[in-house]
Amino acid sequence: MTGTRTFFVGGNHKMNGSKSMLESLSKGMNESVENKENVDIFIAPSYPYLEFLSNKLDNKKFKVCSQNCYSVAKGAFTGEISANMLVDLGIPYVIIGHSERRNVFGESSDLITKKTKYAISLGLTVILCLGELLADRKSNNTENILSEQLKDFASFTPEEWSKIVIAYEPVWAIGTGVVATPQEAQDTHVFIRKWISEKVSEDVAKKTSIMYGGSVNAENCHNLSKQSDIDGFLVGGASLIASDFITIINSAVPKKY
Repeated sequence: MTGTRTFFVGGNHKMNGSKSMLESLSKGMNESVENKENVDIFIAPSYPYLEFLSNKLDNKKFKVCSQNCYSVAKGAFTGEISANMLVDLGIPYVIIGHSERRNVFGESSDLITKKTKYAISLGLTVILCLGELLADRKSNNTENILSEQLKDFASFTPEEWSKIVIAYEPVWAIGTGVVATPQEAQDTHVFIRKWISEKVSEDVAKKTSIMYGGSVNAENCHNLSKQSDIDGFLVGGASLIASDFITIINSAVPKKY
């Protein structure tokens, strides 16, 4: 079977933004971005702005994404939001397992697995983040770290995997201005795809989109997007600037399998 993997370009605004900024960004995006086959674009604003942004963006061109959700429907979990609430708002995507959730807020791989499974059960597409620390990269431990982060997903069905998009984000490159070289990123994506092929199935591995994140900007996106196993970008700071984010979107190169 042959086909084309979807190339995803996502903007993760983290704890940034305002109504006026999002209105300006939406206007620039709506006017300047055209639909492209096999390219999906999403923006993940801070929680208070999910519905506001959804109403401002052209929903035929862009999707809105949540930065996180919890593993159950409701309850006494102050500060959390549920996948059910995202469905209620019509939000189709959610980021789970970002390094800041793992390393700043102490989320375990077990919790990330539970959150992913629950979100998928409600029909959400999960942007599942993986990545190693600088010490891991220097000690040649990257593949062991990624295998550990992925291990619980070996039991997921192909149907569940069809709702997962991997985002590889080397922690040492997030917000630092340091970016993995195109070859470093490509080699790691090859490892992730090989892991999926061996632990889940070759068919799932071929079809799964693997995004790269970590100081992606308007200058380095073109060389990264040419790599045969890079299927998108999860963008931080550059996604707050319409002109830069549009340049990154326009660099998209969907890959055949």
